[in-house]
Amino acid sequence: METGVRIFLLFLLQQAADVGCRQEGRREGCVPGFQVKQYQVAYRRIFQKGLPLLQVEFDDCAGNEDVAFEVSVPGFHVDGDLNLVPLRDVRYSRPVLFIHGLGVHADDVAQVDITGRASETQHDLKEIVGLPHRWKRSLLVPPMIVTENQRAPFPRIIGRVISTEKSWDHIFRLTGPGADRDPKGLFTIDIDTGDVSVTRSLDREAIDSYQLEVSTTDLNGNLVEGPVILVITVIDQNDNRPIFKETRYTGEVLEGSPTGTTVMTMMAFDADDPATDNAALRYNIIRQSPDKPSPNMFYIDAERGDIVTVISPTLLDRETLPTTTYELEIVAKDMAGSEVGLTGTATATITITDKNDHAPEFTHPLFEAYVYEGSTGVVVNLTVDDRDDPATGAWRAVYSIINGDPTRSFEIQTNPDNNEGMLSVIKPLDYEGTAFHKIFIKVENEDLLVPDVGYGPSSTATVQVRVLDINEGPVFFPDPLIVTRMENIPVESFVASLNATDPDTLQLQSVRYAILRDPAGWLTVNQLRGTVNTLASLDRESPYVHDNKYTAAFIAIDNGSPPATGTGTLIIYLEDYNDNAPYVVPSVAQVCEDAHDMNVAIVGGRDKDLPPNGAPFNIELGKQPGLDKTWKVTRVNSTHSQIMLLQSLKKANYQLPLIISDSGVPPMSNNTEVKVQVCVCKKNKMLCSSAHSHHASLVIMLTTLVLARPCL
Repeated sequence: METGVRIFLLFLLQQAADVGCRQEGRREGCVPGFQVKQYQVAYRRIFQKGLPLLQVEFDDCAGNEDVAFEVSVPGFHVDGDLNLVPLRDVRYSRPVLFIHGLGVHADDVAQVDITGRASETQHDLKEIVGLPHRWKRSLLVPPMIVTENQRAPFPRIIGRVISTEKSWDHIFRLTGPGADRDPKGLFTIDIDTGDVSVTRSLDREAIDSYQLEVSTTDLNGNLVEGPVILVITVIDQNDNRPIFKETRYTGEVLEGSPTGTTVMTMMAFDADDPATDNAALRYNIIRQSPDKPSPNMFYIDAERGDIVTVISPTLLDRETLPTTTYELEIVAKDMAGSEVGLTGTATATITITDKNDHAPEFTHPLFEAYVYEGSTGVVVNLTVDDRDDPATGAWRAVYSIINGDPTRSFEIQTNPDNNEGMLSVIKPLDYEGTAFHKIFIKVENEDLLVPDVGYGPSSTATVQVRVLDINEGPVFFPDPLIVTRMENIPVESFVASLNATDPDTLQLQSVRYAILRDPAGWLTVNQLRGTVNTLASLDRESPYVHDNKYTAAFIAIDNGSPPATGTGTLIIYLEDYNDNAPYVVPSVAQVCEDAHDMNVAIVGGRDKDLPPNGAPFNIELGKQPGLDKTWKVTRVNSTHSQIMLLQSLKKANYQLPLIISDSGVPPMSNNTEVKVQVCVCKKNKMLCSSAHSHHASLVIMLTTLVLARPCL
């Protein structure tokens, strides 16, 4: 159902409906809808676009928010100020318009009468509401063209649409992108004649064609003919220069490359129509810098943009060219390179890269070096010449020793900063062994040489290394010197004989000895003979002895100029002698006075001596009379014994005498005492006496007296 029919039927329904009902949220006494239901507008041949015809009165009683209006005749609308406004110049009109206002709170229709058209006021209902008539579809819509970048004045007619059924009340309509849709207003059509015009300059590179629809309608807006597709093509002009993606391009070509070697490709872009000469590009080299040895060392394919070499391989020699970098100025011209074509430029930088066509050569066939015996480090730097590109594998040198180093005392490395070979001593040299070394060195490149180039005699060199003598210090042998001696040997006993020799065998030098470190001060050394004797008693249990070993250091001094020294170590492994009496631990024990368990404590023996001069230990009571009446000592194992009470004692401190003996031959014994505290025990607490201890012999005497009393 078309818009006119819908609005008219809605109008009839609205007239018959009760519009006096109230809706929730409306103002008191407000009737939603058009406050005036019918309006009149005088007929004009042309209703001018944008010129308001009248203002309607509409109120939805809630602020008119989100109210939309629809007009039954195309070309009119109601704006935000409730004005009825033509959307374009309208040269005709129906006798009646209907305006439909629709919102959340209102739905109403108003009528607008066009007065002054008496001949049209008698149309039947079909014409008023806009029902379509049947017409022949006979539009002739030829394709049209328009050249881009046209200049004013505008509009310009570009073609005409023809209707064989044209009548005075049929008008042309043009719709689609470029007409009533974005980009709006580029093309218009005369509603009476069908002339199609362009309104402003076009850009083919933005849009190269437009597809619109042409139709005809009657004065009531009913479709009569069409729609028919209208294609408008924008014709290209040469308005775009060729553009290179980059202003500077870089490429490389290997020296000695054959003529015709492709170096790089230059590509430009032209935004004009690729199907025309406007975008047909041709390339040309207009400048080469430098222009030696030839101003035409390179050629560019005019159509593809490929840059190739023209110079011969022999002349394309990196080592003889005035530079290794060439700069070309490239021009791209459209219109297939004709004089009227537009141009764009870019720069091509071409680097002649190196290949390993020159072998490294030593600057001298013989190098000399001097090194002191016993020292290490770099002794000489070997220099080479290489005409290849520095900092490449064709230039970087690799050195190797090919003869003259059977003991592998030398090594050679490359200095990355200057390509020199650094010959180093890695094992100290001995003047007395060999005072002169003759070494043969070879140099190569990291990269392989090209097939027609080889390494020559100048790629090898000889290095003569002379060893300089220094006064070397005496050397002890063996070092350390290890001997075994019994501790407590008599003072001035012989311990060891030191042996230090001077490596300077070509010089007759004497050696003197002295003590460098003797922590306990037990030793003395004969400075000429190197014999070591005891100055004091050797004690294995001394804090200066660790793991039964006593360590001393000695120095040997030759009579060279200046004198040289050497150090040696003497380690004396001390055998044990039974010179330490054993002792008992712990020295204090506690027991409750009413204890049922008469075991007082387990005591153990300790001895600073080593087996067999230590355990097993024999622990027994002292020799005081009567001890065995109160105390008992029972052996538990080879190191421990159990002390027991034979009868209860009162709270006091008692000194129990014990005798402990070790297993040495002869054994050593020690008279010692264990303090036994007899305490009062209550609730897991022991209350012990702080008074002085009683000797066990006195306790035994008192106990004996008590036991000797007659019973009453």
